[in-house]
Amino acid sequence: MDGSTVLYIHGMGGGGDSRIPSILQERIPASAGIHVIVRTYDFEPEKAAAQIRGWVDELKPALIIGESLGSIQAIRVKGLPHILVSPSLGAPLFLGYLSFLTFIPGVTLLLDRIYRPREGDRQPLHFSFSNLRGYIRHRREALANAPLNGGKDAFFAFFGTKDHYRRTGVVSVRLYRKYFGDTYSIYDGTHFMEEEYVEKLLIPKIMETILH
Repeated sequence: MDGSTVLYIHGMGGGGDSRIPSILQERIPASAGIHVIVRTYDFEPEKAAAQIRGWVDELKPALIIGESLGSIQAIRVKGLPHILVSPSLGAPLFLGYLSFLTFIPGVTLLLDRIYRPREGDRQPLHFSFSNLRGYIRHRREALANAPLNGGKDAFFAFFGTKDHYRRTGVVSVRLYRKYFGDTYSIYDGTHFMEEEYVEKLLIPKIMETILH
């Protein structure tokens, strides 16, 4: 493939037809030679990490983008610049610490039903104890690549002022700043970056990062 490849890591329940990478594929000028690739990966974090490592080896991307919970998978990839959209650094802790609830009969089935992804190329979600508990180690492995812990990669994040997950700590600017410093921007929108901000903020940042 000619040009530069961007590997986009979708959030929980997202997939190959997720909204933001679809906008990127449509709106980045063809003349820029930038190709955005998004693939659906496993919900179990270590299986997903292995899949994503394989894609990095295959595609040789110039940039990796992580959205929401997918940001943790993106951060784990070393040796690339990273852009993060609404990074959910707290979500793995919530998932991991709530894993014991799955010992209650019917809880896994209920959660799988509540959080069933919509139709399409979407990540199947299975809230088993092992899947959820694995997110604690997954987060630790990712943050080992943060500048606070000696990581050398470049990071930049976008946060929305109206992101309702910030009230719970699932998304936290303070936590991001602790590990990654002041490399972020805040837009006047929600957790699910609106199209206008994809165009005004995310695409220019992609272009700047790749073409710098």
